[in-house]
Amino acid sequence: MTSHRTLEGKVALVTGASSGLGRHFARVLAGAGAKVGLAARRTDALATLAEEIDALGGVAALSKLDVTDAASVTAAVAAIARDLGPIDILVNNSGTSVAKSVLEQTERDWDDVVDVNLKGAFLVATEVARQMRDHKRGGSIINIESILSFRQAGHIAPYAASKAGLTQLTRSMALELARYGIRVNGIAPGYFATEINQGFFDTEPGRALIGRIPQRRVGNYEDLDGPLLLLASDASRYMNGSTLVVDGGHLCSTL
Repeated sequence: MTSHRTLEGKVALVTGASSGLGRHFARVLAGAGAKVGLAARRTDALATLAEEIDALGGVAALSKLDVTDAASVTAAVAAIARDLGPIDILVNNSGTSVAKSVLEQTERDWDDVVDVNLKGAFLVATEVARQMRDHKRGGSIINIESILSFRQAGHIAPYAASKAGLTQLTRSMALELARYGIRVNGIAPGYFATEINQGFFDTEPGRALIGRIPQRRVGNYEDLDGPLLLLASDASRYMNGSTLVVDGGHLCSTL
């Protein structure tokens, strides 16, 4: 974990913290001095992460969370605030996707993706924002969007639509919540190497995709640390309704 304690005294909540980017974000925030609330459906993975953060000198608490269930969201936010204190930072990270042709996507596929990526983000952000408003401390809400908020790819229409909606939700909430000292911004990652997709980038289609990225590589989790800590800290105090694109230049690549 980083030794720069820029978030000392802050409380952060990370959704989808049981694996992947959410797990990494939680470790980075803890390393910067924040007490970190870990929330996801898999509490066994959260417990392991909490132990790792504790062993590295950080402070963490966990809560079971289903972002698609309003009662679960209310309970989880209350539990983290009770255990760690009022939430100053939210990283709205929970996400899912279903890869099928648009003609094969079902109503259930659509609901499963949009309920997590858009409805879930809305439920968590508004619940945390109410707490921030009531405690009169302000705060920073960071929505994890995607470059597919702005561009297209085959076989993931519900995902792209949900992320485009999340980008607009970021801006709408930023407009309304600024009066309470609450900033709402987004991070839009491009293609990142994960334990799930690493094999794909070794295939011919995967190498072709990398060839369309101006930096000629996929991202590593650490490439998101700077944008995350910027938006979480007071260094971004005059940023509101912004989306930081972290994609190696993919969005500005030629057609």
